Amino acid sequence: MYLHESEWNPKRILLKYVKTGKTNLRQFCQNVIFMNFLAHLLLSGEKDGIIMGNYVGDFIKGKLTEDKTANWNQEYVIGLKLHRFIDMFTDSHPVVREAKYKVAEVHGRLAGIITDIYFDYFLAKNFLEIHHETLWEYSHRMYSVIEKNEYLIPEQMIPMVRSMVRQDWLNSYATFEGIDLTFNRMSRRAGFMGSIKNAAAELEKNEAFYQEKFNTFFPDLREKSSAYISDSLALLG
Repeated sequence: MYLHESEWNPKRILLKYVKTGKTNLRQFCQNVIFMNFLAHLLLSGEKDGIIMGNYVGDFIKGKLTEDKTANWNQEYVIGLKLHRFIDMFTDSHPVVREAKYKVAEVHGRLAGIITDIYFDYFLAKNFLEIHHETLWEYSHRMYSVIEKNEYLIPEQMIPMVRSMVRQDWLNSYATFEGIDLTFNRMSRRAGFMGSIKNAAAELEKNEAFYQEKFNTFFPDLREKSSAYISDSLALLG
């Protein structure tokens, strides 16, 4: 049974994480507050199965063994694995680490989350330089793909998905005001996130530095993600 959108309460879910010992900060924020959806969607290519797998990737836990996924849509499985590849590649990339270190000087352990949001801001802001559609066209096409394939979305993710579409999160990434609003919303949803309220100030102060890091990193990530998809599809025969 799905939660209603009104029940989408990150504070309540955080208490559940604490009780079960699942208190990884970045995992909590990705799962119940924010995830860099725009980048993951764009890096998925044009196949619905891969798009959906990458989109829901943080909500599918455990090893993706052949036995476990034998009866799953195999393009969906590629998307799930692509999501993990993207996260691993991003976290280990030296340019991303440079950006995180600078954010950490002000925001400490929240640096990884904040850097993800900064990079989605640059992606959205410069979308037409990166992709052949406008951000509005692409976002609404993705919303249609997501709604058409809702059966592939884990139940616990459904309320967030509906909020995302209704509030048009993807287009809000493109402006400084939208990013500032995102940080403000996050700061109110869990006590330990309070300091993130001022993360937009760091972006405004050092935007050129973070833009340069994004410009260096994202083409590399896009190339590696495309190769991952091609190699994975080739193995399907």
